[in-house]
Amino acid sequence: MKKENTNMDRRLFLQRLGMGAGTALAMMAMEPLSVLAGNRRSPLMADDDKENHQMTYRVQHGSGEKISLLGFGMMRLPNDQDEVNRLVDYAIAHGVNYFDTAPMYMGGQSEVLTGNALSRHPREKYYVATKMSNQNRRVWSFDDSKRMYEQSLERLKVDYIDYYLLHSIGGGMETLQGRFLDNGVLDFLLKEREAGRIKHLGFSYHGDVRDFDWLLDRQEEYHWDFVQIQMNFLDWRHASLRQGRRHDADAEYLYEKCEKVGVQCVVMEPLRGGAFGRMAQELTDQLKAVHPDDSTARWAFRWVGSYPNILTTLSGMNRMDHLVDNVGTFSPLDPCTEQENKLLAEIADQMAGFPTIPCTTCSYCMPCPFGVDIPGNFAYYNEAVNEHLLPLPDKQADDYMTRKLKFSEGLKKALPEAEKWATQCTDCEACLPKCPQQIRIPNQMARIVETLRKR
Repeated sequence: MKKENTNMDRRLFLQRLGMGAGTALAMMAMEPLSVLAGNRRSPLMADDDKENHQMTYRVQHGSGEKISLLGFGMMRLPNDQDEVNRLVDYAIAHGVNYFDTAPMYMGGQSEVLTGNALSRHPREKYYVATKMSNQNRRVWSFDDSKRMYEQSLERLKVDYIDYYLLHSIGGGMETLQGRFLDNGVLDFLLKEREAGRIKHLGFSYHGDVRDFDWLLDRQEEYHWDFVQIQMNFLDWRHASLRQGRRHDADAEYLYEKCEKVGVQCVVMEPLRGGAFGRMAQELTDQLKAVHPDDSTARWAFRWVGSYPNILTTLSGMNRMDHLVDNVGTFSPLDPCTEQENKLLAEIADQMAGFPTIPCTTCSYCMPCPFGVDIPGNFAYYNEAVNEHLLPLPDKQADDYMTRKLKFSEGLKKALPEAEKWATQCTDCEACLPKCPQQIRIPNQMARIVETLRKR
């Protein structure tokens, strides 16, 4: 009991410093870090990790596997097998060994492309993750779900799956019961893990935190090997506030809950769907003042990687220049200092005040039955917010109309085809159950339409 109280006192102290407990605890074990990032070897990297260009690895608690802290997200691959092969070859040659896909990505093509590329390498060179993507009601049956699992094995050209997930938990207990419990799917997957055809079993979380808590509170029964969460320096304390979810939780809660029950985290959306690359200039300038040559992506990756309970950090890399840059960031990772964490927390507070739409451009909502480019509209709107182009009603009439014209012209350039504009939204709500961020998409479309209207 005394030890528990000591840990709690330490956590409260660290939170008052504006840091997460995990980051700061990790720093206590590190050598002193300067404010400015250096090129020295990262203390997060074990002494024997000298191969593969010094990629930083984390050890999976159950198996002892060394997993690259940079994971390859395969959701938006080029639809060109040769190009995917080239990306995968470079990643493996430079120490990346975790590859994440799903049956629903690219209409199933992601698993095919991933399987073709990885199967050209020795099996011990990579760990592949895929998911039970049975979000659609018509595949809630046991037989359809089992067929999806078996099809993943075939597409990936493997005899076993290293990391298998219940995909997108968080639709409420009724949905959780229907998708995985009442139909016997979870029992089947637990048996597959016992048989060795699944090496590690976990789930990815979006939405209702009550589902998240229910599953982790039964850790003694299910023995989850990992949990995939959305975590970045903005969502750390601003996720539920920004997204307006009644039963959501910030990433800080999700991370610390996993840490408490001894389950490692796989991180998705470390760059918040690329939003950090489109931050307002005044925010980017604050980071450039500290590290002029570092991208906002590098800052975001260093922040996530500083947390010791992170097994791997997923990045969707469909271009070689992005892959090369990200590999460099993690080879080895240079953890954030206390001062850098404080700066990022301050920037997150400022970002939370911007009226952007929390879309990560995952495109799960697509296609729209009426042809609206939902992520395209949201991406342009957020860009206009960050560049202060929105027409504001409290401004003078001439300023308002000038801004409105620029906003309208910018939308035409971003989406040249008018049938893709938000004005085509009919409020049919077909997109609502598909959005992992639980954005009220028709409401946000109405916001864009209102901005386009005359005063």
